[in-house]
Amino acid sequence: MQWMAVLFAVAAGVLNTVQSGSNVTLHKILGQPVWAAVIVYVVGLLAIAVAAPFMGVRLPAPGAVSHVPWWAWLGGAFGAFYIFTMLTMADKLGAAIFQALTVTAAIATSLAMDHYGWMGFEVHKAGIGRLAGGACMIVGLFLIAKF
Repeated sequence: MQWMAVLFAVAAGVLNTVQSGSNVTLHKILGQPVWAAVIVYVVGLLAIAVAAPFMGVRLPAPGAVSHVPWWAWLGGAFGAFYIFTMLTMADKLGAAIFQALTVTAAIATSLAMDHYGWMGFEVHKAGIGRLAGGACMIVGLFLIAKF
């Protein structure tokens, strides 16, 4: 396992939860989830634009865009749905339940995507260990929601 990848994934998980708090606060103060979401995306776009030169980013090869499958263009819409849901539901549910729901749903979806190789992922069969881990996530979700 690559430690740098693991560290970045852990940081992304922590920041995903912290992001819920900052975005909900933005929504509360502005009183409008749509404008809060626009600000979240504009700030994110600016962060990417500032980071890109330091990462050695180049433009895609000519013609590459025409080979992108239709569903690969939907990531931004999925992200927008997540942000809007976070803005409107995280405060109602609480950070722990919101994150438990989204992470557990993500694990269940990830297990299926890996098992069947959906959306460009390499196949990683869902053996007993992976299925047990997914079941533990579901049990954990119920424990967090009930206690």
